[in-house]
Amino acid sequence: MPETAKAMTVTTVTALVLVTAYSVALGGSGWLWLAWVVLGLVTLGMATTKER
Repeated sequence: MPETAKAMTVTTVTALVLVTAYSVALGGSGWLWLAWVVLGLVTLGMATTKER
């Protein structure tokens, strides 16, 4: 896996932890979860493509 994909994976997992903590502390936000899903899909796309 390319270094950029590894960095995106770390960013995505960190964002998941932060969004979960925010939802527990202040209540869920659909926009935050939508943003996390989009970030996750971008990360998945980066992880599955090959670097040239």
